[in-house]
Amino acid sequence: LAAGALVTSTGSSLAVPDWPLAYGQVFPPMVGGILYEHGHRLVASAVGLLTLVLAGWLLWAEPRRWVRWLGLWAVVAVIVQGVLGGLTVLFLLPKPISISHAVLGQLFFLLAVALVQVTSGQWGALLHPAEPRRPGRLGPLGMATFAAVLLELVLGATVRHHAAGLAIPDFPLAYGRLIPPLGAFPIAIHFAHRVGALVVLVLIAVQTVVVLRQHRVQAALRRPALAAALLTILQLVLGALVIWTQRAVPITTLHLVNGALLLAATGLLALRAVVLVPPWRSPGRLSAGAGVQGAGRS
Repeated sequence: LAAGALVTSTGSSLAVPDWPLAYGQVFPPMVGGILYEHGHRLVASAVGLLTLVLAGWLLWAEPRRWVRWLGLWAVVAVIVQGVLGGLTVLFLLPKPISISHAVLGQLFFLLAVALVQVTSGQWGALLHPAEPRRPGRLGPLGMATFAAVLLELVLGATVRHHAAGLAIPDFPLAYGRLIPPLGAFPIAIHFAHRVGALVVLVLIAVQTVVVLRQHRVQAALRRPALAAALLTILQLVLGALVIWTQRAVPITTLHLVNGALLLAATGLLALRAVVLVPPWRSPGRLSAGAGVQGAGRS
């Protein structure tokens, strides 16, 4: 993801005009934009190889069928991602393909995070927690927050590949106003990205409060919630710096990478919340002892 962000941030997307080779070679001279573009391809090849090894390992050693399928879907995703990357070059950066390439990269990263979680020793503890589960609304809230972050990343990819990062050149206002003139698509999509950031900020704040009030003792929920809150603040600062520095390459790249980490944090919290927090209206699923214990705590 970082290597791909460097390609677009430095304007090196067509530094290598052919695919799958690079100027007819496997290793062209790594100079100028070729360093970023072909370096991205080499990193992607390494990711693909590791994904194949992981999927093979899961097929050999993993007893859970659904986890084996996750590994196979990771292989499919990384193959499609490679093909989309090639098509962006061969068809000279068509925006729908470029945006799809960017979004699928984020989804593949999320799938890799999910595989880490479900194959870790912690997964069994999540399924069979030592303390009784306390009912709540965190599951739906976590899913809504995750969906909002994912949509915001789609908007960000659209801004990026429409070269709309500076379509609104000032911040926090927009052309000196709260709402800029939205007649031009670059301005409209840029402003939509800013509005989406505010929506994510509100949802993250609500999610953090719910976790700290109702599930503070559960580190499996508290840690990703706090991580998501800190990453959100950092993401807003980086977004402002993108404008103030006129899209400086390090800042723009960090903005994309931090967005991926935020997606992972919210996705991980949503996954754990679905497992650990039963629906609010189903307290009958808890044992009588758990009900007494919960009443005592409240």
